[in-house]
Amino acid sequence: MPIYEAVVLALGMIRAQKLKSFFSLVGAFIGVMFLIAVVSIVKGMDKYVQEDFAAKIFGINTFTVSRRPGFHAGPVSQAQRRAWWRRPEIYEDDFHAIRAALPSEYLVAIESGNQAEGVVGTKHSSYIQVSGVSEDLFRIRDYRIAEGRLFTPQEISHAANVVVIGKDVADSFFTGEDPVGRSIRIAGFPYTVVGVIEKQGNVFGISLDRFAIAPYTSEMKKVVNPHKVVDGIIVKASSPAGMQDAMDRVEGLMRSRHHLRPEDDDDFHLDTQEDVLSFWAKISNVLYTALPMLVGISLIVGGIVLMNIMLMAVAERTREIGIRKSLGARRRDIMAQFLVEAATLSTTGAVLGIVAGLLLARLVQAVSPLPMGVAPGWIAVGVVLGVLVGIVSGVYPASRAAKLDPVVALRFE
Repeated sequence: MPIYEAVVLALGMIRAQKLKSFFSLVGAFIGVMFLIAVVSIVKGMDKYVQEDFAAKIFGINTFTVSRRPGFHAGPVSQAQRRAWWRRPEIYEDDFHAIRAALPSEYLVAIESGNQAEGVVGTKHSSYIQVSGVSEDLFRIRDYRIAEGRLFTPQEISHAANVVVIGKDVADSFFTGEDPVGRSIRIAGFPYTVVGVIEKQGNVFGISLDRFAIAPYTSEMKKVVNPHKVVDGIIVKASSPAGMQDAMDRVEGLMRSRHHLRPEDDDDFHLDTQEDVLSFWAKISNVLYTALPMLVGISLIVGGIVLMNIMLMAVAERTREIGIRKSLGARRRDIMAQFLVEAATLSTTGAVLGIVAGLLLARLVQAVSPLPMGVAPGWIAVGVVLGVLVGIVSGVYPASRAAKLDPVVALRFE
C-alpha cells in the first residue's frame, strides 16, 4: 500500500472514531505541548536576559566594583558567604582614586541604593528605590530627561538636596501637574525635583521607573551610604577592549589600596553582565536537561496507550486483514499500513501539541512577565518525536497484524 494512501486511511479512521483517536494521540499531544511551551518560554527568557535584562541592569561595556558578587552561578557555601561578609567595604575614597587613575574617556560613577518612603502632601508611597549617585551615572545608564534637567556637578559639590525621579514616581505624586520645582520628602528629608527620566519599562514585571536619584553628597547619603560607604563604583568603557583594560587597572589599584600580597585573593568583586549571563546559563541548562526527561515520561505513557489501542484495532479489523491477504496483500503491506496509521495518529497529536504549546506560551506571556520566543529547531524535534513514538508504538501491533493467518482471520467474528 502506498504511504500516501495509508496516511489518508489513517486520517479517515481519526474522523470515524473520534474518541478512540483522541486517546491515541493524547499522550503525544500533552508531551509535545509542554515541551514546546516550556522551551518557548526558556528561549524567550534567554533572549530577554542576553539582550535586555543584562543591558538594563549593568549596561554595555560596563562593570561594577563591589564588595561581593551581585550574581553568582552555582551553590555558595556558608564559609564562602562569611568570607564575603568579612571583606572590607567600598568607600567614596575608592571612587575618587579610580576616577583619578583612569583616563578621561572612561565614565566612573558611584551608585548606592535603598528603599524609602516618599511623601508629597497627603500622598504616601512606602516603596521607592532611592539612590545616591555621581553625575556620570546618568550617562552610564543612558538615562534621558523627559522633563526638567539632571543635577549638576556643582550641586553635588554643594550637597544640594535635589532629586531626579522616575516616571512612575512623577505619575503617582504629581498626576496632571508639572513635577519640576516641586518638593518631595524622601525618608523624612525634603528634596526639590529638578527632572523626570523617560520611561524605562520593566524587568520581569518589576518597574524600572519607581526611583528617585539624588547626589551622593546630599541627605540621601544618610539613607543609602552612611559613613561614606558605597554599594558600588561603576565604570563604563567605549569598547570591550577598553573595558578589559579598565578592569585590569582597577583590579591592580584596588589590590594596592587593600594592601594585598600577590598570593592573596581579591577581597572585592568586579561585576559584569557576564556574571548575569553565566548565572542564567546555569538555570537554563538545568531546564533543558530536565525537560526531555519529563517529556519522555509523558511520551512513554502515551506510547503505551497508543500501542494498546492499535492492538484493539488489529483485533477489530482481523476479518478485514484476512480479506486483504486473500486478495494478495503481502505481510509488509499490512505491517506498513498499521505502522503508518500509528505514526499518523501520533504525529497528528504532536502537531496539535505544537500549536497548543505555542498558544500556551503566548498566554503565559500575556498574563505574566515571562517572555516567549519561537524555537524552530524544537518544533522540528516535536514533529520527529511524534513520528518516532508512533513507529515504536505501532511495531508490535503491526507485526501481529502481518502474521495473522488469512484463513483464520476470515473465520473471525
